[in-house]
Amino acid sequence: MESIKIFELSKEYLESLRDAIEIEDNNFIKESLDGANEADIAALLDEFNMEEALYVLRLLDNEVAADILIELDEDSLIKVVKEMEPSELALYIDQMDSDDGVDILNLFSVREREDIISYLQEKEKSAHILDLLRYDEDSAGGLMAKEFIKANQNWNVIQTIEEIRRQAEKVEKIYSIYVVDNKQHLLGRVSLKKIILASSDTKIADIYDPELISVPTHMDEEEVAEIMRKYDLESIPVVNAKNKLVGRITVDDILDVIREQSEEDMQAMTGISSDVEESDSIFKISKARLPWLLIGVIGGLMGSQIIDIFEEGLQKYVTLAAFIPLVAATGGNVGIQSSSLVVQTLASKSVFDDTPWQRFIKGFLIALLNGLVLGLFVFLVVVFIMGNEKIFGLTIGFSMFCVVLMASFMGTVTPLILDKFGINPAIASGPFITTANDLFGLAIYFGIAMWLLNL
Repeated sequence: MESIKIFELSKEYLESLRDAIEIEDNNFIKESLDGANEADIAALLDEFNMEEALYVLRLLDNEVAADILIELDEDSLIKVVKEMEPSELALYIDQMDSDDGVDILNLFSVREREDIISYLQEKEKSAHILDLLRYDEDSAGGLMAKEFIKANQNWNVIQTIEEIRRQAEKVEKIYSIYVVDNKQHLLGRVSLKKIILASSDTKIADIYDPELISVPTHMDEEEVAEIMRKYDLESIPVVNAKNKLVGRITVDDILDVIREQSEEDMQAMTGISSDVEESDSIFKISKARLPWLLIGVIGGLMGSQIIDIFEEGLQKYVTLAAFIPLVAATGGNVGIQSSSLVVQTLASKSVFDDTPWQRFIKGFLIALLNGLVLGLFVFLVVVFIMGNEKIFGLTIGFSMFCVVLMASFMGTVTPLILDKFGINPAIASGPFITTANDLFGLAIYFGIAMWLLNL
């Protein structure tokens, strides 16, 4: 059995490969990369500039180079394919599944796409790609591949095996054999095991399983991902409005969707307004971070105004200022915890989930318990360890209790409201809630201080 070469992507190897490119030592490049996994080579090329990456790709077999292109980081992929001539890029797309080819073509303008497609050698591949380009990129239709294996219900096992052999030449991974009628309507699927064990004259209609989950072409990719995750599917057929089989989506495509969605949510939660990576330009990264940072600065300025309003009271009770960071930090932490749980629940919705009102009640009870524990703890520390007056300890402890309730309310309700209006609730879990809780927390803190300390 041929083994896959696994090598460590070290800086030393990177430099040696870069030196080989510079002196055009093609033998070293080919031999050192021979048998290596395409994902490892792609990770290596991500570290190169466009000219170096292109040089390596052009030395490799077209099929291997095509697999490497699919694995490249998006920024690296764009730089590389934009430098290729349409005829050269078409050679690589000819080696890809139709859905991967469409992903690359979507990086170009309509006119450029047409130019590249005109150079495709496989006319069937060209037809598949033209069909897929009609669908929204974020839909099941835009995610599916046209390469799959199907069998007519009227075929016997011998006919089916011959057809599988013919179709399998263009299908890299076989997960299921889909069964259709004469009009290409999806009826079910049949396993390879049943085909192998059945007698040669057995009809597919007698052994296929009609219980099959499929998705329509217009379904959003995130819904498809949730269905495949829920039912642990390796692939799922895609049908049009007339229930005709038009493609399939495989688990590797869904993993990409899940990863992209996780990255988007993580960036939204941390206050980054667009898709950026560490390798992007300083200007692009700065532009993505600035909006929420500005909101944080504005919130801080507003917070300073709240403190300024209570300046006279602070002069009477200077020790109050020492507990401002405690109040602000606790409110921020509680808000982030509450919103993160709600966002996680919204991301994997179920018919058995609690209603928004039930979520609110549950969140309130949790906040009530946490608030009582934290408030009592702070009261005891301030009075018995720090040696302050009981009335002062009560002020800090009661403020902590109220801030926890307020922050929990904000963290629970805000994502639910955003989700109701179709806005990504993950944006509520970052600077938005932190800034809001700082402002409300300070207002509550000083309000209680004025009441209990007679400021």
